[in-house]
Amino acid sequence: MKPLNLSVTDAARMLGVSRKTLSEFVNEKASLSPEMALRISKATNTSAESWLNMQLKLTIWNARQHEPDNVIPFPLAV
Repeated sequence: MKPLNLSVTDAARMLGVSRKTLSEFVNEKASLSPEMALRISKATNTSAESWLNMQLKLTIWNARQHEPDNVIPFPLAV
């Protein structure tokens, strides 16, 4: 939003969401929802899939930081 010189308040208004909703997303307190991905894609003329793909990659990266060490692999089927 900085390169566009938009405040959270202005961007939220333009996206049709509350300032709180956008602030939580921007400050990484909420993940990107499919609905928000659609809103951002319409506002930026990009695809919702690209936004959701970025969220998925971040979510997996975060999960890998706390990867469980107590998983036993399933036996292979013959």
